[in-house]
Amino acid sequence: MTPNLFPALTLALAFSVGAQGPAAAAAKAGKGGAQPAAAAASPATTQAAQAAARAITADGLLKHIKTLASDEFEGRAPASNGETVTLSYLQGQFKQLGLEPGNPDGTYLQKVPMLGISSHPTLKYTAPLPGSASVALQFPEDYVAWTARTEKTISVADSELVFVGYGVNAPEFRWDDYKGVDLKGKTLLMLINDPPVADPKHPGQLDPNVFGGKAMSYYGRWTYKFEMAAKLGAAAALIVHETKPAAYPFEVVRNSWGRENFAIRGKGVNPAFPAMPGWLQLERARELAKAGGHDFDALKQAALSRDFKPVALGVRINMTAQNVWREVGSHNLLAKISGSDPAVKDEVVIYSAHWDHFGIDESLPGPRSQQIFHGAKDNASGVAALLEVARAYKALPTPPRRTILFLLTTGEERGLLGAQYYASYPLYPLAKTLLDINVDGLNLWGRTRDVELTGMGKSSADDVVAEVARGQGRLARPDSNSAFGGFYRADQFEFAKVGVPVVYVRGGTDFIGKRAGYAQQKLLSYIAHDYHTVNDVVQPDWDLAGAVQDVGLLFQVGYQVAQGKEYPHWKSGAEFKAVRERMLAAPAK
Repeated sequence: MTPNLFPALTLALAFSVGAQGPAAAAAKAGKGGAQPAAAAASPATTQAAQAAARAITADGLLKHIKTLASDEFEGRAPASNGETVTLSYLQGQFKQLGLEPGNPDGTYLQKVPMLGISSHPTLKYTAPLPGSASVALQFPEDYVAWTARTEKTISVADSELVFVGYGVNAPEFRWDDYKGVDLKGKTLLMLINDPPVADPKHPGQLDPNVFGGKAMSYYGRWTYKFEMAAKLGAAAALIVHETKPAAYPFEVVRNSWGRENFAIRGKGVNPAFPAMPGWLQLERARELAKAGGHDFDALKQAALSRDFKPVALGVRINMTAQNVWREVGSHNLLAKISGSDPAVKDEVVIYSAHWDHFGIDESLPGPRSQQIFHGAKDNASGVAALLEVARAYKALPTPPRRTILFLLTTGEERGLLGAQYYASYPLYPLAKTLLDINVDGLNLWGRTRDVELTGMGKSSADDVVAEVARGQGRLARPDSNSAFGGFYRADQFEFAKVGVPVVYVRGGTDFIGKRAGYAQQKLLSYIAHDYHTVNDVVQPDWDLAGAVQDVGLLFQVGYQVAQGKEYPHWKSGAEFKAVRERMLAAPAK
């Protein structure tokens, strides 16, 4: 039977996800003090782990990255020859390392039923001003739009365009951009990210108590905005793309959504999207507003107030999409090292990384190599990290007490689909899954004195990261680029939503021997020129010494949790705490 799986309407949808280990441990944590995520390791255990970590090498990482990012792997698109080659390579590597198949059915694969949908959209608008003619926008230069529905033709006819500010309804922040306005059948124009609310105590800064301050909250994610549009019955929704707050150029939007898109196969209409979601270039948004007699910048300023109400722009939208689709079977890949302690070997620590990227775009100019989205950093490097972590675990004299599961996911670039599917159809009980350690892009630019942790402070697993970092002579600190919303943009988010504590390390910024600002310069250059483009290839100036540091850290974090007496738990105030507590309190099935 085809599973009825679509992403849950996550926020308004109010998050509530959860706490600590076994039910008794959850109750204990609820009484107050944060307890350690793992018991202190014995000197012998620590020495064994440190010795095993030496199996992680720069040469080993680079070898895997070069292979996975080579032309032969064709950009690793789901349901393509690139997937076949990728999964064959990874199964061979895990078998060579001596890991068992991770699927309880005796295979290394979990089928992920998908739809591949190719949409050919049109968009025209008319304005009420005298003499106004219908204006057609050009796809994909001016906008990108698609559908998640299996219908040959999607038509949004004569739909009123309504500006809804940031498209947020957050009762806990006393913020509602919708004010109860009936938006059924309308086309919504939305701003990117969270509302940047000024801090009344510190002019020029954002209020840390509203939408996370400078850190993006889930309300700022495009997934939330499209979910809200669908929930309210809108026919279409267009998010205005701005390069600075998005942290990437419009080219990334085109490459991500302008070709075949994927969705989990399910019954009925996908509640995560209106009939036609899309993105709009900033200048085109200005022109749309002006056509209706409005000033876009004034509208944007008005949207900063809690008193903002939706504004009908007086512009009518006509959109169509001609669609073809195919049912495809993609796969997550799983390999495991069974725990050595019979009492807890059914408990699991997961390492995850997505194997997929964007495949080939034969419409691009140049030779075939310049049409392939190689995805060297994103995420051949993360997959390489898991292979090297597996090598380190196999170098231990005795496997850890709990089972270590390596989960290589599909469809991350298309909306975290593989992780979403596993979280909905787990092969190991989520209540007995202690932690997900996700790797999505390594530091490829040298050693650092620090390591940054996205979402730092949400769970006690972060304390284990800080402890291991100190053992390396490094400092663990919060993500300095939290405005990018990294916590909500990678696979660990799907585990957090269902209550499993997570670790997501993004590398450090205090580079040894480098000038101040080096880290930010390298990151912004990568985002501007390489991220989600054909330019994400292995570079001659890479220095993987920092990657070795970080991968070794993640190995030791997972090992400590797998050996420890206590489950990691969500800390007080974490939006995921309650779901975990309910899960652990529920009777075992």
